Amino acid sequence: MTWPVTTKNNMLGGQTFTLASLHTAFPGNTGTSEVTGGAPAYAQKSITINAASGGIRALNAAVTFDVPACTVKWVGFWNVAVFVGTAPNGGATPKNFMSIASSDLVYAAAHGWSDTQKIVFYNGTPPGGLTEGTTYFVRDATTDTFKVAATAGGVAIDLTTAPSFGCVVCAITEDVYAVQGTHDLASASVVFPD
Repeated sequence: MTWPVTTKNNMLGGQTFTLASLHTAFPGNTGTSEVTGGAPAYAQKSITINAASGGIRALNAAVTFDVPACTVKWVGFWNVAVFVGTAPNGGATPKNFMSIASSDLVYAAAHGWSDTQKIVFYNGTPPGGLTEGTTYFVRDATTDTFKVAATAGGVAIDLTTAPSFGCVVCAITEDVYAVQGTHDLASASVVFPD
């Protein structure tokens, strides 16, 4: 189903976002795998999200988190103590896609990715052979298509079934902290893909 921008804006405008969190793995629908520990200790941060425009609600101002040694992969959004959504770390825009099981190709118009780009499938069941929220790598990239591998330059994964409606694919940035540090969340958006 395609949503007009006005509808996207109305749906996004109906949700309150008060806090952001960082996650070391896919948080699912409940906010699991949240970063913990450190000195100073990691804590969720208060945020302000701008009004919806163009089907997007963007972070109004950057926030900085104290983080222990860990890898930050996902950003979570909360309305006080209720988890309301997640996005891959890095601020990339999710893309709608189709998968072609007979050739193991993923079609995402003008995706802009090259081989070894880290990506994730989320917001629904991904194509058979893939797991929601797991980091994969682009291989055999063309303007509109690519295959998916478990490792950079690895063998293409056999895609066996179509994804569920609503599942999207997105670039992800995995920020690795070998020691205590700070993580700047400078750009994060809640987006309805086109």
